[in-house]
Amino acid sequence: MFASFLEKKKARPAPVSMKERQAPLMQRYAKEPDAGWIVDGAVTSSENVAPDQPIHTEVTLGMGVPATLTIGVHKAVGGNCDYPNPGEILSAALASCLDTTIRIIANRFGIQLKRLSVKADARVDVRGTLRVNQQVPVGFQSIDVTVEIEAGEAVSAREIAMLLKAAEQSCVVLQTLRQPPLINLSCSQLAQ
Repeated sequence: MFASFLEKKKARPAPVSMKERQAPLMQRYAKEPDAGWIVDGAVTSSENVAPDQPIHTEVTLGMGVPATLTIGVHKAVGGNCDYPNPGEILSAALASCLDTTIRIIANRFGIQLKRLSVKADARVDVRGTLRVNQQVPVGFQSIDVTVEIEAGEAVSAREIAMLLKAAEQSCVVLQTLRQPPLINLSCSQLAQ
């Protein structure tokens, strides 16, 4: 039983055609615009975290196949840096969204990618969040994204530039960071 599990892990999955996967979705969304609305989500819980440990929490990502992560606080604001912190999760969301967007568009247009790496580095002056200096804004001041692509020999520099431009325009997380949405914050106090 365990050996068959390892064989499945080693087996290369069948090739995926994004044109075939996305065509019926695009047709449906063109006919039924409301069907194009989705909700991604995450929720924290303090049930498994000691009340006297404010530097850790747990967050469950996703609704379909949820994954729970322990989250830590950066040492620059008093944490231990022993688990991923929210800034790293934000950077991961940006890097992974841009990576998959590039891969999907390359797949749709038959551009062979040999290697792809997307790195996101978010920079913040923590004096703002610690309220050391009221002039320093709270939030990341800049994010640098570096994309490294190695494509097949038949792929031109022009095609790579077009691929990156299309991915930049289609990357949901990148566009959200560039044009922030309205964020509604509400609170409900639970009865004791």
